[in-house]
Amino acid sequence: MSRETQRGSSEIITPDYWRQLDLVTPGELTLPVTVVGAGGIGSPTALALAKMGCSRLTVYDPDLVEPHNLPNQFYRLKDSARPKVEALRDLIRSFTGLEIVALQEAVSQQRLSGLVISGVDSMSARQAIWQGAIRYRSTVELYIDARMGAEVCRIYSVRPSDPEDVRAYESTLYDDNQATDDACTAQAIIYNVLSIAGLIASQVKKYAKGEPLNREIIFDLKTLSSLVNGVYLIIRRGLS
Repeated sequence: MSRETQRGSSEIITPDYWRQLDLVTPGELTLPVTVVGAGGIGSPTALALAKMGCSRLTVYDPDLVEPHNLPNQFYRLKDSARPKVEALRDLIRSFTGLEIVALQEAVSQQRLSGLVISGVDSMSARQAIWQGAIRYRSTVELYIDARMGAEVCRIYSVRPSDPEDVRAYESTLYDDNQATDDACTAQAIIYNVLSIAGLIASQVKKYAKGEPLNREIIFDLKTLSSLVNGVYLIIRRGLS
């Protein structure tokens, strides 16, 4: 539930969504959304979703904010050494008035529901989430796995209870030692972080509206090229 922000003793300020109402309304974004990882993908994504009107946000991450996170994640200097989920909770509250559920833990066997977004930074963590909390879980309606490196972002949208989707998604999983070995100084930059957050938020909007989703989106900011596969997920859902 949103928390109103009070200015002075009489004026109460709440977000006014009228500029987006023909795109998506807060009433269409009442589904539970879980963001796994509060780093370069998860922190701007959670903030974008909160600003868009998603009112039931939960964020998981066991880590603390470190100095090398500050240039490419949505944290302030004063957040250094704080748990990421606590700092992100405070940021989202100050930007939107929304109270999120902030859990300082990794995801492996938790019972998740609704829409789940993965923004973790290793394939081993991605596999643990998929096997332990997502694969063939009927409570998870849609799983969005976002991956990012240097100037490229990649997004997969999966229905975890659909065998065809499961087979297609599992063909994209591999071991960490098979991952592209970007130099430590070429792994993340803020404009890619913001781009992938926008693409994920757009996928959430499409899902909430019952619009077609692509299984895979790849965007390369260096070449300004994109690849969107031709297989669509047509999802219709009734929101209360």
